[in-house]
Amino acid sequence: MHIYANPKRFLSLAGWLTPLLFWGGLVLSLAALGWGFFVVPPDRLMGETVRILFVHVPAAWLGMGGWAGLALASGALLIWKHPLASIAARAIAVPGLAFTALCLATGSIWGRPAWGTWWEWDGRLTSMLVLLFLYGGYIALAEASSREGGSSRIPAIFAIVGAINVPIINRSVVWWNSLHQPPSLTVGKSAIADVYLWPLIGAVIGFSLLFGAIVLMRMRALIARQQVEARLRRRALDDDAMAAGAVPSGGGAA
Repeated sequence: MHIYANPKRFLSLAGWLTPLLFWGGLVLSLAALGWGFFVVPPDRLMGETVRILFVHVPAAWLGMGGWAGLALASGALLIWKHPLASIAARAIAVPGLAFTALCLATGSIWGRPAWGTWWEWDGRLTSMLVLLFLYGGYIALAEASSREGGSSRIPAIFAIVGAINVPIINRSVVWWNSLHQPPSLTVGKSAIADVYLWPLIGAVIGFSLLFGAIVLMRMRALIARQQVEARLRRRALDDDAMAAGAVPSGGGAA
C-alpha cells in the first residue's frame, strides 16, 4: 500500500486503471441492465417490479461498501498517516452518497406496489437512511476541514465511528421484524432464481467497476486541486517576500 503513497506513482497507476475500470464497468452494467430489463421474464409474485432489483441491489451494496472503504481509508490515515488516505476517503464519499440515495429511491419505488406505501420506518430502511445522513455529515466535515486548514483526523474518526451502522444495515432484517425481505444471498446459498441471479451479479460487478473508476477520477481531481493550491500559496509567499525585501524609493537628502 505504501508503494503508492507518492502521488506521482499513484497518478501513474490511476492513469491507465481509470479508463479500464470505467469502460469495463460501463459495458458490463449496460449489458446486465439490458438483460435484466428486456430479457428476463416477470416474477411470479413481484411481476414487472422485479426489474428494479438490478439497480436497487447494486446501489445498496455500493452504499454500504462505500462506507466500509471510507472507514478503511480513514483508519489508514489515523494509523499509518498514509498521504493519500484522506484523499481516498473524500473521493469515496460523494459516489457513496449518490448510490445510497439511489438505493432509497428505488426501494421506495418498489415498496409502493409491494407494501402499499412509499416508506416504512422499519430497521433496514431506517438504518439505510441513517447511512445517507452519515455520508452528508462526513462530506460537510471533510470540506470544512479542507477549507479551513483543520485536522483531517476529525472526519476520519467520524467515518470509523459511523462504520458501526454497516453491520446494523446488513443484519437488521434478522434482528428485527421487518417488511423487507430476508437476505436472498448468503455464503454458498441463493434464494434468487438463476434467471435473475446472473444478470444481477453482472450488474453488481459492473456498478462496482464504475464506482472504482469514479473514485479514481475524484482522487486525481483532488490531488490536482491540492497541487494548484500549493503553487498559489508558494507564489503568494514569494510575492510577499519580494514586497518585504524591496527598497522603498525615498527622496534625496536636503
